[in-house]
Amino acid sequence: MAQTEQQKMQLIQDLEIEMMADMYNRLTSACHKKCIPPVYSDAEIAKGEAVCLDRCVAKFLDIHERIGKKLGQLSMQDEELLKKK
Repeated sequence: MAQTEQQKMQLIQDLEIEMMADMYNRLTSACHKKCIPPVYSDAEIAKGEAVCLDRCVAKFLDIHERIGKKLGQLSMQDEELLKKK
């Protein structure tokens, strides 16, 4: 039985890593597309691009956190409803 719990924990950890990697890839893609022009004029990131990237990442992470909290609340509500039945 302990091995089953270990397998569950490993699966949860693997899913969390996959989820974080997916979020990072989406964040990188979205902020790159929004803040950096497709034709590079300079090898370094310009100040305006850096500011745009900072804001984009901050907004992306804020929204990700808000959605996570809301989904957690909805999940708890669903569990409470199932317990009442």
